Amino acid sequence: MLQTLYDYFWWERLWLPVNLTWADLEDRDGRVYAKASDLYITLPLALLFLIVRYFFELYVATPLAALLNVKEKTRLRAPPNPTLEHFYLTSGKQPKQAEVELLSRQSGLSGRQVERWFRRRRNQDRPSLLKKFREASWRFTFYLIAFIAGMAVIVDKPWFYDMKKVWEGYPIQSTIPSQYWYYMIELSFYWSLLFSIASDVKRKDFKEQIIHHVATIILISFSWFANYIRAGTLIMALHDSSDYLLESAKMFNYAGWKNTCNNIFIVFAIVFIITRLVILPFWILHCTVVYPLELYPAFFGYYFFNSMMGVLQLLHIFWAYLILRMAHKFITGKLVEDERSDREETESSEGEEAVAGGGAKSRPLANGHPVLRNNHRKND
Repeated sequence: MLQTLYDYFWWERLWLPVNLTWADLEDRDGRVYAKASDLYITLPLALLFLIVRYFFELYVATPLAALLNVKEKTRLRAPPNPTLEHFYLTSGKQPKQAEVELLSRQSGLSGRQVERWFRRRRNQDRPSLLKKFREASWRFTFYLIAFIAGMAVIVDKPWFYDMKKVWEGYPIQSTIPSQYWYYMIELSFYWSLLFSIASDVKRKDFKEQIIHHVATIILISFSWFANYIRAGTLIMALHDSSDYLLESAKMFNYAGWKNTCNNIFIVFAIVFIITRLVILPFWILHCTVVYPLELYPAFFGYYFFNSMMGVLQLLHIFWAYLILRMAHKFITGKLVEDERSDREETESSEGEEAVAGGGAKSRPLANGHPVLRNNHRKND
């Protein structure tokens, strides 16, 4: 039974064009071809990434946060209350009005005190500013290095300048060490993101992030199996070209350098729109959808790969909407902040001072700081 499933999974007609077999991709005459077994190394490498990330955040990102004066807001803690804590952990973090009234009777507190307790308790569970900064620092570092390395891998290749050469000789295209390591490192990193997603900062697009990571892992893995490596390197470098800009904008936002954050964000928005909504669909997708049909009939792998590319393109459109919405806020004089982040809840409506220190009273909060409007000048 298992052997039958194995044979069917690796059936050449699923992965390769007609009249080609796996035997055509066996190493010979000093030429090395991609193999599924090559990807086994990505799982231990993903665990290594998590270890490196831990020490990076501890010994690099944390001192950098102190250097950039990343400060935490003093949060008012919810006083111990077993009744409310049990409800919070088992039934929900935002009780309805009827539940508030019931909890008020059970705990001996007024309805307003119950609501205040839940606000404070939710704020306690929100990630700290330092955690957000360290996470952004790690991703910025990887994406920047990956983009530079990716460009070094592809910039001297003829298919970087002529998309039709992506399919020249396909699928009998040998790999070189730089392509191998570029693939292994990128795939390992996305595995590490998937492994750590439960402990990373939760954002409003949490589900979309999971879909993105899974689709990316499937795309990278499949493109290696089916020898779509030339197209794969172009796609990975294209994505890395804007990601490091977003992470750097987040870092400066958490540090309170609003003007620097806004300027980097504008650059990021321009690069994102050009790469994800112009180059990707009209150059890369055109390359993977149209050009292969000039060489061989469509097969399952062709449809599968382009379907996954379509999923990524839909996610890009969704994120472009969020980016444009933030850009609109910037243009209209509002603070540019990450639309995907949950805002800190304040208690100003009840006359409480939710922030420590003078001068910030009753002002809205974003990312643990009082909101600074764009007309506020800061030495960057």
